[in-house]
Amino acid sequence: MIAKLHSAALQGVEAVEVEVEVNSPGTGTPRMVIVGLPDAAVRESTERVSSAVHASALTKDDGVITINLAPADLKKEGPSFDLPIALAVVACAQNNRLERAVDCQILGELALDGSVRPVKGVLSAAIEAKARGKRRLLVPEQNAREAAAVDGIEVFGVRGLRQAWDFLNGEEALAPARAIDSNGCGERSYSVDLEEVKGQQHVKRAFEVAAAGSHNLLMVGPPGTGKSMLAKRLPTILPDMTRGEAIETTRVYSISGVLDPGAGLLRTRPFRSPHHTISNAGLLGGGSNPGPGEISLAHNGVLFLDELPEFRRQTLEVLRQPLEDGQVTISRAAGTLTFPSKVLLVGSLNPCPCGYFADPLRDCSCSPRQVEHYRQKISGPLLDRIDLHVEVPLIDFRQLSSREPTENSATVRGRVEKCRAWQEDRFRDVPGVRVNSDMRPKQVRQYCELDRESSNLMEQAMEQLNFSARAYDRILKVARTVADLDDSDLIRATHLMEAIQYRSLDRKLMP
Repeated sequence: MIAKLHSAALQGVEAVEVEVEVNSPGTGTPRMVIVGLPDAAVRESTERVSSAVHASALTKDDGVITINLAPADLKKEGPSFDLPIALAVVACAQNNRLERAVDCQILGELALDGSVRPVKGVLSAAIEAKARGKRRLLVPEQNAREAAAVDGIEVFGVRGLRQAWDFLNGEEALAPARAIDSNGCGERSYSVDLEEVKGQQHVKRAFEVAAAGSHNLLMVGPPGTGKSMLAKRLPTILPDMTRGEAIETTRVYSISGVLDPGAGLLRTRPFRSPHHTISNAGLLGGGSNPGPGEISLAHNGVLFLDELPEFRRQTLEVLRQPLEDGQVTISRAAGTLTFPSKVLLVGSLNPCPCGYFADPLRDCSCSPRQVEHYRQKISGPLLDRIDLHVEVPLIDFRQLSSREPTENSATVRGRVEKCRAWQEDRFRDVPGVRVNSDMRPKQVRQYCELDRESSNLMEQAMEQLNFSARAYDRILKVARTVADLDDSDLIRATHLMEAIQYRSLDRKLMP
């Protein structure tokens, strides 16, 4: 007989159903043959399956066993097909149709002793299985909590091949796994807080504006002023992730294989800070088997690029389109994959290579040529995509040693959440727009209208500071966020002035 079971393969963040077919006529030299564009890890499953079947006191046919993974034109990667292949091989040998597996999708890697190991992409597989009308999902026990985050499908976790076989034969009952956060995305946890940062009140204000409207931010200042410390605390003032955001982010971590075993949905916004030696593929994603890069791992969170000019200019330039579109598209001969990249970008840089250009207390050791070369590593088009440019000066002893309490993250986050609520109501009927930074030209004209005083102020700023058209739109978006924080329906001159001063650094520091 031919035994058939269902599994799933990953394509980007999406999963595609794969049918596992096994035929064993019982003749020929004993061997297993896998067809259907398997990679090396899938081809090696024959040895793992044979050992696991024997160790689990199950049987398989002698002779040639042909295993087909359909559709045949889709490349199959990874060890997640081990468990469905083993179950289908045993079912074929015992002439058992496994009726309970008809509406079940199965994934899992097998160890030689028959135990089941966790695999990547289970959350995507659960979403795909539900979309195809499957009622059950059979996965490694360590992946069960992750998959259970998808409502409307029963998820069963198994520890070994024998347990999976007994369950599908009705000989062992398993309780469906339950997600920790079945009604939401749960509580988040951070080990840092904004109140730990002394001084820098104007920078904290800029961070609040950035968080409220999801605006990209650039900090400029000498070493030791707290730029990295501030950046690490930005996620603590961002609103809690919605359930949809949590699922999106968890899917990326799951397919990357960096999700902790046994974890459910991620509830803490990601903070990624790659080293400046990172490659294009490491930052955007790619490779021989394309996977998500750092910008996708920071999806719905913060991507912090410390010492921005130390990154290769080409690497920085490839960020321009993902920052605009909120997604990364990777094209290969075999096809095109898309990964999400909706991030809040935070960058930091020194004013010069030594860090003390124009410092009133320390002498700069850099030549004018070195300073110019350092600054030119960041292009004007990239700067135009960063809404807020903030100077971070040195703080004095009095501020560092002050015992006066400062606002904690929870207090600032309360104002940010209130501002986000305004935006959610404003853009309720606008597809693809959730926050002010998402506004397209049509929404900018509709929601960022200026009165006569503000219009004159904007005209003067454009003429004197030579802002680009993109910078003009971004100033209006930031002014809209500042007005929202001020509970104002109208953008007033004070709101516009604050937004304009956040754009001055690109002309003061860059040639």
